[in-house]
Amino acid sequence: MNSLQLYGRYLAVSIRAQMQYRMSFLMAATGSFIATIIEVTAIWALFDRFGDLPNWNLAEVCFLYGVVNISFAITACMTSGFDEFGSQYIRTGNFDRLLLRPRGIVLQLLGHELALRKAGRLAQGIVVFAWGASQVQIDWSLLNMLFLLFTLVNGMAFFHGLLIFQATLAIWTVESLEVMNTMTYGGVQTAQYPMDIYSGWLQRVFTYIVPLACISYFPVLLMMDKTDPLGSSPIFQLVSPTLGFIFLGASLLAFRFGISRYTSTGS
Repeated sequence: MNSLQLYGRYLAVSIRAQMQYRMSFLMAATGSFIATIIEVTAIWALFDRFGDLPNWNLAEVCFLYGVVNISFAITACMTSGFDEFGSQYIRTGNFDRLLLRPRGIVLQLLGHELALRKAGRLAQGIVVFAWGASQVQIDWSLLNMLFLLFTLVNGMAFFHGLLIFQATLAIWTVESLEVMNTMTYGGVQTAQYPMDIYSGWLQRVFTYIVPLACISYFPVLLMMDKTDPLGSSPIFQLVSPTLGFIFLGASLLAFRFGISRYTSTGS
């Protein structure tokens, strides 16, 4: 059985297990949907109270919000193994068992669980995105739709890389560091707003170090045909999403290095 087939088996088993308790799944997904609606309500309240931003209105920010949250929500459903790596594998010693199996560690962690309970966040992101897209003037040509798909896939790659890097740190710290939430959940909160509203040093951090802007802000500017107050060119906006996969590749290399330095915590 090849890796793709095995991953499909992992997902099928996870889905069947969660569907044994359908009411629990529906309640968890609904709770996730309602909880994230509060975020959108906060954005609406800011625009209602203070008006539009110099270069952005509410619909455009909702479009940006949807792009970020769709990518992150899909990733969150798929990467619970990395998200819980410190507490579920390193601290308990269960990671030793993964190392003994004749399959790749990344594949086994991706197959840990397909967290369907987080589908509420995905549904909320799709609803907000759909409303924003209906209000924004965008030429929905085939190229633009393909570029949107390209951006979402690279966004998923970036968030996968961020959670893999978080898991890498847990190899040394045993427990997952809470400070990493400033880059994962905090990063999602940051990317929901246009990057030009932040100070210069923060713009540089989220462009060149943790390239959140490259999988959200810059490609959205290109789709909307907006001039970037930060001065980026259309060429840069076109290629910027590829930094998502580059970041994922760097995180996988860091994870491999971490595994080579792993020392078991026992049981």
